[in-house]
Amino acid sequence: MFRFAIEHETALLRTDGSFADFSNTTFDELQSVVERLPEYAADYPPLHVDELGIKRKRWYVEGFARFSDLGRYLGSDAKGIETRTIVHPTIASAVHGLREDFAVLAGESRAAGFLPVPISFNPFRSAFRPRPPLNGWEREHRHASPERRTAVMHMATYGPDLNLSVAGMTDGEMIDVARRLTFLSPYIVPFSFSSPFAGGGLWGGLSRRTHGRTGRRPAVLAFLRDRRNLLPSDPSLTVAARLPAEAGRIEFKAFDTCADLGLYASLLALLKGLVLDRRTAGRRTTPDARLHQRSSLGGFDDPEIRAGAAASLDAAETALGEDPDRDRLGPLWTMLHARVTPAHTIIEASRQGGPIGEVLRDLGEAAGYGSADGPGTGIEGGCLLAPWRHTGRSRPALGGPVPAGGLHPVP
Repeated sequence: MFRFAIEHETALLRTDGSFADFSNTTFDELQSVVERLPEYAADYPPLHVDELGIKRKRWYVEGFARFSDLGRYLGSDAKGIETRTIVHPTIASAVHGLREDFAVLAGESRAAGFLPVPISFNPFRSAFRPRPPLNGWEREHRHASPERRTAVMHMATYGPDLNLSVAGMTDGEMIDVARRLTFLSPYIVPFSFSSPFAGGGLWGGLSRRTHGRTGRRPAVLAFLRDRRNLLPSDPSLTVAARLPAEAGRIEFKAFDTCADLGLYASLLALLKGLVLDRRTAGRRTTPDARLHQRSSLGGFDDPEIRAGAAASLDAAETALGEDPDRDRLGPLWTMLHARVTPAHTIIEASRQGGPIGEVLRDLGEAAGYGSADGPGTGIEGGCLLAPWRHTGRSRPALGGPVPAGGLHPVP
């Protein structure tokens, strides 16, 4: 019934400990890593290949494309490298596939002098400004869609796309699911928060990525079969499927990057349950930027966010019923009860001292980031135990009311 896929962006450190980005790393440097990675004929045609041929393999360089004033491709500024899985029949196989493919990337990256690190916002440079400025053709090209217009924002952010589809779902049903998930987004994104740095230090919140991104960029995209069903919105909620394999895909884009890739299993189970849920009353075509910003600052300490997260988990759990994926929600209940997010671990590690690069390296090693064998052995030195590694299921009172019959739109 369900099918799953994951797209995982990663940031990189250089061998000297500096953060690799558009200021000090070229597209060709990262492309040389991708060129050494394998290509599988069986991945096509389901795996989308873009018109420039950059997004070809399971791995590709993320960047900002530049064009001449006649529209000829000139090259790209570099951001990082994305790993994308093929479509899988289960959550477990999708996460396993990501672990294996990401481990292959991590090995080649290290050999080339780059270390993948788990962070969702550039900790030093909060904005990307194209140099030279966009020419007339590029400005027109970038205004062809809301996502192209705001593409400069993605050069400072790193996050996953969690994809799922349901056999037989109509375009109308997909639009309704996408609107429900967009409404629920500010309540569930704290489970992934992992971007507490900005400007070279702690930012003061939990997700600098969410604070600046969601609202101007979409939380969810639905890939429709018939372009006549597309809804006009800014940012987009619907897009036309580029390939038959994309038709029916629901893509959740608002989560932060996860250090332990196993957390994606819990988040996919949550999304699966929410897709099946029919109780939630709230709908939004575009994300609530104000509520996402509140969420990014306070996380589960905010009573409204905490209550919404509890209602979302309860709705997903009820909808999953006897489905074995229901058990994957346990770590999320534990995080919610403790009012912690992955960002709390990063903040605590930073307060132990040391440069940001070292903090990210140590956290990645502790979480098994880039290892095919799963999570690491834990975080030493007095840091919080990574909350995503808890597996117990706990559902005490959470200090905020849960509306009967599900959530209702926030005024």
